[in-house]
Amino acid sequence: MSAQRTAIFTLSILALSACASAPPRTLYEQLGSQQGVAKIVDTFVELLLADPLVMDTLKDTEMKRFHRTLNEQFCVLSGGPCTYTGDSMKEVHQGFDINNAAFNALVEDLQKAMALHGVPSRAQNKLLAKLAPMQREIVNK
Repeated sequence: MSAQRTAIFTLSILALSACASAPPRTLYEQLGSQQGVAKIVDTFVELLLADPLVMDTLKDTEMKRFHRTLNEQFCVLSGGPCTYTGDSMKEVHQGFDINNAAFNALVEDLQKAMALHGVPSRAQNKLLAKLAPMQREIVNK
């Protein structure tokens, strides 16, 4: 093997090993970073507003604030550079009659929104796992 071929081979091996040892992308990056999270939230809210099991809960919601805080929440939970400025889940959902069926419908709507934007199943599951503990604060019926 010539010296030039040996050098090219060595550089190729180094490049491949660098790729293999690159840190895994964050969940935030897997969701598409700021732009991806915003698209997911937009679609998610559209689905919620059309979902008969959820839509009544949102009828008195200030939608601009809802969009903003949902974007912040998903960004923070996925490891993005955001700060959540909303209230606690318990405070936000106090007074609503939210049952498990409505909560499950909401989860399905979020999964649909992520799937429509090409979020891999593994990343979807990671976000859902971070949101799942909130069920205790949201479901009150």
